[in-house]
Amino acid sequence: MDAVDGTSSPSGTGPADPHRTEVLPTGSERTVRVARPAPLASWNYAGSSEETVLLPRPPLEQDAPAVPAPRTPADEQGRDDGALVRASGGMAVATLVSRLTGFLRTLGLTAIVGLNFVGSAFNVANTLPNIIFELLLGGVLTSVVIPVLVRAAKEDGDDGEGFAQKLLSGAAVGLALATALAVLAAPLLIRPYLDPGTDLELATDFAYLLLPQIFFYGMGALFGAILNSRANFGPAAWAPVLNNVVALVALGIYAFLPSPEVGISDAQLLVLGIGSTLGIVVQAAVMLPAMRRVGFRWKWRFGWDRRLSAFGGLAAWVVGYVLISQVGLAAILRVASGADEGGPAIYSYAWLLIQVPYGVLGVSLLTALMPRMSAAAANGRTDQVVADLSLGSRLSTVTLLPMSALLTVFGSQLGIALFSIGRSGPEGAASLGGAMAASAFGLVPMAVVMLQMRVFYAMNDARTPTLIMVVITALKVPMAYLCPVLLPPEQVVLGLAGVNAFGFVVGLVVGNIWLRVRLGHLDTKRVLRTLVLTLLASVVAVLVALLAVTLLERLLDGGASLVLRSWLVLVVGSSVFLAVVAVAMRLLRVPELDPVVSRLRRLLGRGPARTT
Repeated sequence: MDAVDGTSSPSGTGPADPHRTEVLPTGSERTVRVARPAPLASWNYAGSSEETVLLPRPPLEQDAPAVPAPRTPADEQGRDDGALVRASGGMAVATLVSRLTGFLRTLGLTAIVGLNFVGSAFNVANTLPNIIFELLLGGVLTSVVIPVLVRAAKEDGDDGEGFAQKLLSGAAVGLALATALAVLAAPLLIRPYLDPGTDLELATDFAYLLLPQIFFYGMGALFGAILNSRANFGPAAWAPVLNNVVALVALGIYAFLPSPEVGISDAQLLVLGIGSTLGIVVQAAVMLPAMRRVGFRWKWRFGWDRRLSAFGGLAAWVVGYVLISQVGLAAILRVASGADEGGPAIYSYAWLLIQVPYGVLGVSLLTALMPRMSAAAANGRTDQVVADLSLGSRLSTVTLLPMSALLTVFGSQLGIALFSIGRSGPEGAASLGGAMAASAFGLVPMAVVMLQMRVFYAMNDARTPTLIMVVITALKVPMAYLCPVLLPPEQVVLGLAGVNAFGFVVGLVVGNIWLRVRLGHLDTKRVLRTLVLTLLASVVAVLVALLAVTLLERLLDGGASLVLRSWLVLVVGSSVFLAVVAVAMRLLRVPELDPVVSRLRRLLGRGPARTT
């Protein structure tokens, strides 16, 4: 979409309700068109011999607290929370479809390829392009590129098009060189992620076919950043759907090819590898027409822009963040491959599936929050930054905590019910479900940590997230290597899943302390109130669901197969849980429930959004 409809209203005259949510505006509504994020204030370069940092004026540094500028009507309109919910809701639809098709892709991979050494080899090789892309550009994109693109759109007479053209041209050359080097170094890149006793040759063969994705990941991400900086979120949100469709077609072809009893044929290797890469090509290419629709024309344009200097110090810290996080991932995958040939696949697929609720709700919220947090930071509006942090934390809690509880209790049944097909088998499916259950408690901490990182990035502080990642990794790596010492082989992957989730809990605590030092009051009481009420509702719902499942199992009395019993438990338990948690949250008057229900009603076409 080229613009986002929002609503705005004057403040009410009645007394403030301390329990009222401010997610949506109240009172009479008027429609506005948001064609750009709120305008940025002027920026200064502040540098040292160690780093170059973009500082907003007034700065948001602790030793020089910002004096908020008077709030103008334009500011109020630009910060319409209703517009945020509507923008994130539109992306949530696309992300929901993307996650559903992605789930089908994962289901196909586990059933057709299997949770074995072939699945692990493909999974690790398919992770490499993402890792290298994140090192080169991924983290820099969210922390630096979008704010600077918005700034260029404000300052330049051509709406920032010349700057974006230089950025794309330089990135295309750099990504092409990096991709070529990565393909040549494929055997070396595979080794840190797999135990020496595993099939490194097969993983390397996959890597040769999958590493070209780096170029298209990078260009597609930049295309999406340009669209997002112009408040056009739809194409980037829908592009992964086409990627998943292409991958599903490739899996369908793979399934009909002759296959050896053990391992994989050359034809299957080529179809799986090339099909996966082709999906990323389509994912990037589909955004080109959307860029033309918003008036952007990409022409090869080389030359240095002083604002590109902003990428120096900030990018170095962001690359450090990604590199340190990969140390933790490499340790976990290496330990998993040593414990079980299918360990890396089980761990990776479990964590991927755990993130489905976050991908549908959390990512769309962060994408919509980032431009306005950047604008608030640039304008020195510390109160607005804190308000967005509180809003994001509360919405994440209300939407994700019940999902976390549901996955913790019924994760094993979910794995057996969905993945006991094809080459996975009940044993592999049970391990996958157990890993989901073991890591589900990290869902809300992960969402809040990602939000905290965006707050630091909005303030052009890329150093603090990197230091927080150092703390997380310093705890995660030794805990990962303790898993095979303390746990039997069949439980090592479950332990690794729990270690990863615990890392986000640590990150949440450390990030909260750091932000409190930086920003002062964080609206913690309001967030904790929402957390406690949602947790209470979830506990009640779990108890009622377990009671229903217990009665069901007594009725079955062992008369059903493992898969059928898992399906029945999953359907009955989750249905009861969702019904009870919704009623309990309504009775407990969790204020953030209203905008969530409103969004769901709009998505289902059952009426207009509520504004309370």
